[in-house]
Amino acid sequence: MQRRQFLLSALPALATWPGAALARPSPQDILAASDAIRNPGFAFGLTNTLVEYRQGRQTDSSTLAIYSRPDSTGGLFRSLVRYVAPERDAGKLILYNGKDLWFYDPASQASIRLSPQQRLLGQASNGDVVTVNFARDYRAVSADEEATQDGERQHRQCLKLALEAATPDASYHRIEMWVDAASHQPVKARFYAQSGALLKTAYYRRYQTVFGAERPTETVIIDGLDPGWVTVMRYGAWVRREVPEAWLQRDYLPRFRPE
Repeated sequence: MQRRQFLLSALPALATWPGAALARPSPQDILAASDAIRNPGFAFGLTNTLVEYRQGRQTDSSTLAIYSRPDSTGGLFRSLVRYVAPERDAGKLILYNGKDLWFYDPASQASIRLSPQQRLLGQASNGDVVTVNFARDYRAVSADEEATQDGERQHRQCLKLALEAATPDASYHRIEMWVDAASHQPVKARFYAQSGALLKTAYYRRYQTVFGAERPTETVIIDGLDPGWVTVMRYGAWVRREVPEAWLQRDYLPRFRPE
């Protein structure tokens, strides 16, 4: 009896004993875990099909072949994007190499520097179609529990991350990102301008097993001012492959030939 009373009286102390409970990961660790779900940790290729809708009617579409590889330093991805369709754009290239983003048109054989914020199609910007490491460019300052509706219109228990731009290269001033509280899968994100205006909302959905992990295969982007302006990005034809260093050099763009 005395032993039982001792154990009961010790419970409050045990609850505060170091290591008695696993500490929640930091907001930055949660953001990095979410990045790892979206991005494989090795070189790969995929096809990104973008479709633009206005008030429910399709108005434009584009298909891109994307080749990405992680940089050995700095925690970022370097990517080469090749236009596949429509025919008028076929063969055009976008190179994302560290801080630099270049557009190459084989017709003029000229390469032009771009901003990641520039729109590529609909609400999808140049920075949206390349592999992005949010944990590199943003600082997660908080992670609050909050229920939200996902892209499948299902209620999910999430952690809402408040992200602030941590580098001059960040495409957005701040981001609100909801990740699943248990798995840290990205659910949705809101992107804001420096003025505080909502630029767009993105939903990450249609999770499938890719490279041994559940990853989103579709992103739905909704305009911040006009909710009837929607862009859908669908990812397919994932393949683990080599992405030669030469492909990621601006001087090589005129000589690039797809395999």
